[in-house]
Amino acid sequence: MKINEKQLQQVDKQIQRLLQVNNFYGQKLREAGIQGVKSVEEFQQLPFSQKQDLRDAYPLGLMAVPEEEVVRIHSSSGTTGTPVIIPYTAKDVDDWAEMFKRCYEFAGITNRDRIQITPGYGLWTAGIGFQNGAEKLGAMVVPMGPGNTNKQIQMMMDMKSTVITATSSYALLLAEEIEKRGIKDKVHLKKGVIGSERWGKKIRDRISSELGIELYDIYGLTEIYGPGIGINCKYDTGMHIWDDYVYLEIIDPKTGENVPDGEFGEIVITTLVKEGAPLIRYRTHDISRIIPGECPCGSKFPRIDIISGRSDDMIKIKGVNVFPKQIEEVLEGFPELSSEYQIRLSHLDGKDTMRIYVETNGSVNFQEMAGKIAAAVKSKIGFTPLVKIVEIGILPRSEKKTKRVIDERYD
Repeated sequence: MKINEKQLQQVDKQIQRLLQVNNFYGQKLREAGIQGVKSVEEFQQLPFSQKQDLRDAYPLGLMAVPEEEVVRIHSSSGTTGTPVIIPYTAKDVDDWAEMFKRCYEFAGITNRDRIQITPGYGLWTAGIGFQNGAEKLGAMVVPMGPGNTNKQIQMMMDMKSTVITATSSYALLLAEEIEKRGIKDKVHLKKGVIGSERWGKKIRDRISSELGIELYDIYGLTEIYGPGIGINCKYDTGMHIWDDYVYLEIIDPKTGENVPDGEFGEIVITTLVKEGAPLIRYRTHDISRIIPGECPCGSKFPRIDIISGRSDDMIKIKGVNVFPKQIEEVLEGFPELSSEYQIRLSHLDGKDTMRIYVETNGSVNFQEMAGKIAAAVKSKIGFTPLVKIVEIGILPRSEKKTKRVIDERYD
């Protein structure tokens, strides 16, 4: 999916503006000798930007407009390192709401819906993004924010909420709680818009069946507006990306070269019209692929596959590079298991060990099942982990994102 002429002109305009204001990113471009971009080849030679660059610009080095034009800032939800501060102009906020409104429309959500928002508000982009888009759509917003599951469920029933927005972890927690209380018939949910973390088929199927709802994957990240830059439609053939606001590439994480459409690689995003903090070729580290061809829905917006992992979430253990997704793929082959798992890495007696905790019900032999899983994982990654089977509900549930890999080797 090559950048088109209009997008090239928009990128060139962004570069000229960044050079003129000479903010942190403008200085980077100047140092690299970048004066503009006129062709696909020139675009592909532009330097990448990375999260560390954004951290180095803390607090307001990314600001590309006079301060009086900035109406809001948001910050990344990461828990390590210097935070990233992203300034927004009034137009940025409105553009983001417009994109989010489009997401809701692609999911078949209308102004007759009641949208219960469970992601966090404040510096995090999620809650306010879901709300702005819903208000732009004209739907009724139930702005709950995270936590307080009792109240969450009570409001869901009393307000007859038809749409839930959540992380997959919290959607699962709510689904299990509603099932446990036997109140599914009192809940009016029809759709769920889920984002913020990678989630596999097993957790997706559990949430969908336990709540009896259609699920939609929403994509975005704080550095690029927030959630809402893409979503899947009812045909569920990938997430449509709003390429009138952002240009998306897929690169080989090692070489930085663009890969052909259909091949997996790392998502790189360029903002085309953002004012407060434009970004050129920002490496997201999210892994996906561009889906070739047209969607059955007829939309011309390009599509990417669901996020399958991150290029930076690799674990090195016993000399082997392991991605959590590989473990997840093995576990998906065992229908007896729930969607939840936890990987713990420890250093015992001079050796690294991997323990995998999984949940199942009482109808299987735990010891036998542990042996089968250990053998299947060894076949996939080359060494045998310790597998511990626990009953459903034992592993922690989260109101935000579930931490599935815990590395205790260097504690």
